[in-house]
Amino acid sequence: MQTVLLLLRNLFNNLGYVAIISIILSKNRAFKKFMIKEQFSNGDYLILSMIFGGLGILGTYMGVNIEGAIANTRIMPVIAGGILCGPVVGITSGIIAGMHRFLINPTGVTTIQCTVITILGGITGGYIYKHYSDSKYKLWVSFMAVIILETIEMIAIIAFTKNLDLAYNIVRSIYLPMSLANGIGVVIVILIVEDTFKERERIAARRAKISLDIANKTLPYFRHGHDAYKMICSAIKDSIECDAVSITNKQNIVSYVGKGSDFYETGTPIRTDITKEVIRTKSIKVLKATDHISDNKNITMKSGIIVPILDENEVLGTLKIFYEKDNMITEWIYFLAEGLSQILASQIGVMKSRELERTAAKAELKALQYQINPHFLFNALNTISCFVRTKPEEARELIISLSDYMRYNLESDEEFVDIYKEVEQIKDYVKIELARFSDRISIEYDIDEDLDLEIPPLIIQPIVENAFKHGILKSEGKGTVKLEIKKDGEKIKISVTDDGVGMNEKIIKNIREGSLGKEHIGLYNVNNRLDLIFNTTLMIERMNPGTKVYFCIERGMKNEMYNS
Repeated sequence: MQTVLLLLRNLFNNLGYVAIISIILSKNRAFKKFMIKEQFSNGDYLILSMIFGGLGILGTYMGVNIEGAIANTRIMPVIAGGILCGPVVGITSGIIAGMHRFLINPTGVTTIQCTVITILGGITGGYIYKHYSDSKYKLWVSFMAVIILETIEMIAIIAFTKNLDLAYNIVRSIYLPMSLANGIGVVIVILIVEDTFKERERIAARRAKISLDIANKTLPYFRHGHDAYKMICSAIKDSIECDAVSITNKQNIVSYVGKGSDFYETGTPIRTDITKEVIRTKSIKVLKATDHISDNKNITMKSGIIVPILDENEVLGTLKIFYEKDNMITEWIYFLAEGLSQILASQIGVMKSRELERTAAKAELKALQYQINPHFLFNALNTISCFVRTKPEEARELIISLSDYMRYNLESDEEFVDIYKEVEQIKDYVKIELARFSDRISIEYDIDEDLDLEIPPLIIQPIVENAFKHGILKSEGKGTVKLEIKKDGEKIKISVTDDGVGMNEKIIKNIREGSLGKEHIGLYNVNNRLDLIFNTTLMIERMNPGTKVYFCIERGMKNEMYNS
């Protein structure tokens, strides 16, 4: 027992060293910059494998020799690498640490068993990454995985060691200390390093928020002619804290804001060959100090990015962002600039084709009136920013859908709209949700023709949104929402049915009593508006599975209410 306690103390000391190294790595600026990449290359995977495999080797060297076996913390960083970075890193780091264990003592009593279990640990970590990355049980599963692997290793030592007395002595001495130290160690390493990975999410959230802020700021400016571009450049400059922003068409500078604005005046021809190259090749150019960013010696820009503004495959112009410091174009600035160029292209297209008529002065009032969910806009732009890199055509369609959705929500002054217009707005909303949750949700439409009905804007969409959010997405697996708008004599019946978890009876009661929480405020508002305008309310039925929400409107009721 004394030997076990002494070994346990030594292993936990070793665990402390590994934890300290993990903390140092997670706080190191270069390591953090490396880890927050949105996508790892093959070289990145190799570096990560060497880091976690190296920590595994360190665990071997810090181990304690027990009758020819090494009580160690080798498996801890290997399985942690697989859990944090995926199967490639887990398996590769397992091979690195496992083969090292084999090579330092090929004829050892437990060499083969330790080598195999180390590699198996990497495979197990990769499996946990695949199936439990987003699970609240991830840490518990990781701990138990280590215990199971150590148990298998001990069984193998007893099964394949000729000297059974020696095997039993080794297992009695090292099983408990190694299992606890490695199990707890995996949890600690995951908690330490995972915070660095969360930096990626924080950056993505920041980029999406900035995109949303810029979109909200710039949307109303397109009605102001050439002044719009100056306002847009100012909005971008203020949002990302760069030193200068410029927008050009294919020949001239349309606007330039920031350091050097006296030299680069609106309307002057494009001077730099780099900008002309971007327009010609339709490709993004990241600039360094050696690229001769400016042809004016007094303007000392040392880094920047030039992004073509593309309408389908036609170049409309460029968006240029500059910094006076070196190496300021990080990965997130790159993708942000790319996303902004898509937003600009979309807004220019909307300005040309639809002639937006409303200003953002009414945006706040309309947002309150129609209960626009800021999280929906945030998530939509975040989805679009991802699609811009992987599915640019789908990203373009989503931008148009989001633009139509926002315009319908924010700019309509009509008290009533044709029901088919409301359906189009719902379809724009659904397109964005399908882009986010295509593997979880689907929708069916069953809508009669020649309905001849006008309804208040946004009277159906909140019901569809509630079906997705609180019905389908809270259930396991994929679900379907069905929107039906059918003639029923002199009435029109509008129903939304989902096969999700089903609405709680208490929530149904609260809707009728007007005592719902914020998460169901959309249904509450719809119910109140139906009552005030049409003297009807929402009817809610629990299905098996799911929920059906419907209401009926008499034809002509709107005109009577409107004229009264």
